[in-house]
Amino acid sequence: MTRDQIVSAAQLACLLEASAPKPGNVSPGRDFHDTTYADFLAAAAAIGPALALAPDQSLGETILAAIAATRAWTPANVNLGIVLLLAPLARAALEPPRHAPLRDRAARVLGATTIADAERTYEAIRLAQPAGLGHAAEQDVATAPTLTLRDAMSLAAERDGIAREYATEFRTTFEHGAPAVARARADGLSWNDSVVETFLTLLAAAPDTHIARKLGLNEAQEVSHRAARVLAAGGVRTGAGRAAIVQLDGYLRDSRNARNPGTTADLCAAAIFVALLGGAW
Repeated sequence: MTRDQIVSAAQLACLLEASAPKPGNVSPGRDFHDTTYADFLAAAAAIGPALALAPDQSLGETILAAIAATRAWTPANVNLGIVLLLAPLARAALEPPRHAPLRDRAARVLGATTIADAERTYEAIRLAQPAGLGHAAEQDVATAPTLTLRDAMSLAAERDGIAREYATEFRTTFEHGAPAVARARADGLSWNDSVVETFLTLLAAAPDTHIARKLGLNEAQEVSHRAARVLAAGGVRTGAGRAAIVQLDGYLRDSRNARNPGTTADLCAAAIFVALLGGAW
């Protein structure tokens, strides 16, 4: 793939993720009180130039540029997690040797991160102002980092699903998310259904850390159990499963979006990107 094609795949992954009617998330005709579907479309467009420059600048600079570009279009934090995932993946996809497995190249990108990358990424996180971030005993984003970005993320891996991808060389993305997308597409599911099935698969496999930060681990585990029951009913592939999706969506929605499985949605976007690079379109 060319540089333009890889960047287009990243933007398309954002659009496909946002457009699918994932339970508890923003999608066409289903906005939150402070975030709209149009915000996600703007963010998908905004990050393109930053990702295109990924091979020519540091990872931290790419992350900060993508978040700054997003903030120029919307004040809502709609893509911090997505950018944190797509920036190293896009850089890896754009780096030689192209015949090497993408996960191996991503591991090299993560292994080469610096304290400066952490500084720029902390700046991006502060700019995005994610809800429910809280404070960390070590390497808090409100302070100056003293570790590389990979090492700082590893400290947060137990409490944050995005950080866990940095610590595990994108284990969830490559071992669970992207294969789920590829299976769904191979089975002839539409993109919307493929994304919803992937989202439910990821949500059932691990408690959403965005929910856990806001409502506690018990609530996040309950949501995962409910997602597993939806899949057991057939998910998008059966009438009973689709009815269960509607019920789950109702459970996840409230006036403040407290049960929004936002981390799982971000992981879903990364999975779509990797699957697109592998030919899932």
